[in-house]
Amino acid sequence: MLRELRPALILAVSLTVITGLAYPLAMTGFAGAVFPDQAHGSLVVRDGVVVGAANVGQAFTSDRYFRGRPSATTGADPADASKTVPSPYNAANSMGSNLGPTSKALSERIAADVEALRRENPGMPVPIDLVTASGSGLDPHISPAAALFQVPRVATARGLPEHRVRAIVEAAVEEPLFGVFGEPRVNVLALNLALDQAVSGAAVR
Repeated sequence: MLRELRPALILAVSLTVITGLAYPLAMTGFAGAVFPDQAHGSLVVRDGVVVGAANVGQAFTSDRYFRGRPSATTGADPADASKTVPSPYNAANSMGSNLGPTSKALSERIAADVEALRRENPGMPVPIDLVTASGSGLDPHISPAAALFQVPRVATARGLPEHRVRAIVEAAVEEPLFGVFGEPRVNVLALNLALDQAVSGAAVR
């Protein structure tokens, strides 16, 4: 019996070493050498301080900054580890809300968000991505329309003319890859950093 089992055992151990150890280590080393920034999380550093990641959104609350999409990610409740609490852009827990179009909670939340945004910029249609979360809950981008919608609030909070803030937004628009793949988009963190750099150099918060 051992004679019959030996080839199977050797094959199982060999494949485990190759596919479970050697291959992952080789790919990790290759990625780190060829794509060092991406392999280390696409971290964004300003003045020696990590302020975020290019591929993960974050919650901006100040009126002085542009805001991203709603995020449905959650985290452990500090008061009770068996429960969860909202934790926007929690990169350790990528998820959507799993609420469908017939969900009362979703409808009420969107209606409240739309009403708040209409008060912020009366008379302008509210871009859909400002009131809907992405499937991952981590999307760092918004549409150019969503960024331009926020220009009056940001300009007022910073005491700047709207045309100057609008120009910063327009300069931050990323075009589709090769002009074909994807849609025009704005990275919210990059936009806020460009805004700070252009007007005051203050730290993003």
